[in-house]
Amino acid sequence: MLVRHAMRLRSFLSGEGGTRPTIRFMPSPGRLAPGRRVYAIADVHGHLGKLLALHQRIAEDLAERPVAESLLIHLGDYVDRGPDSAGVIRTLRQGPAVPVDRVVNLMGNHEEMMLRAVASGDPQLAGPWLANGGAAALLSWGVSPDTPPRHWAQLLPQEDLHFLESLPVRHSVDGYVFVHAGLRPGVVTELQAVRDLLWIREPFLSSEADLGAVVVHGHSPATEPVLRRNRIGLDTGAFLTGRLTCAVLEEDRVGFLVA
Repeated sequence: MLVRHAMRLRSFLSGEGGTRPTIRFMPSPGRLAPGRRVYAIADVHGHLGKLLALHQRIAEDLAERPVAESLLIHLGDYVDRGPDSAGVIRTLRQGPAVPVDRVVNLMGNHEEMMLRAVASGDPQLAGPWLANGGAAALLSWGVSPDTPPRHWAQLLPQEDLHFLESLPVRHSVDGYVFVHAGLRPGVVTELQAVRDLLWIREPFLSSEADLGAVVVHGHSPATEPVLRRNRIGLDTGAFLTGRLTCAVLEEDRVGFLVA
């Protein structure tokens, strides 16, 4: 379900329709050190073309506005629902063609579902994954969804599975913490349960509490980015709206690129 109270940021979204990125910035609830910039993309869900378009716009932004230190963070949910999960994973595994200083790829709940289903070969675990977009993911690797789950581990590329297994679940930079889903209010970041980092919605989404850092996350789709005093939500529902969003964070401001 789409988040009902997404802040209306249409005038701050740039780059739709293939235009060059002229980013309009607004005050951010968090802060980065001077000379540092973070690009964050959430919930690709197999939309390789849109991901590559955002990577191109990031490259253009860096060419126009060089910065001392740049970081690109993907917030998980690379697989399922869209047409080319395999292509997305291959692109991330090989390293995006973006001239940033570092790339961090986080795990999402869809990667966790996929890994559990593939590793177990258990139809009871496979069923929920297939029903939530796993069938499209298998097809992108050339595997029929009718193939018994016990064979999936042998049919999927081992390098792709190893890549998914190695993904971290959070990353912190200055006044921000980046995770797929969110944090549980009242629990310090270092003690958060992995399940909450990958799956939580409430009570995180409605919380106004100080979470120790501004949380940049995906997982809960909205038609536009969600900006709150303690979080920035970036899942704009590529599989529903056709829109993939990238936050551009620098110093005390945030802007957005869209493909």
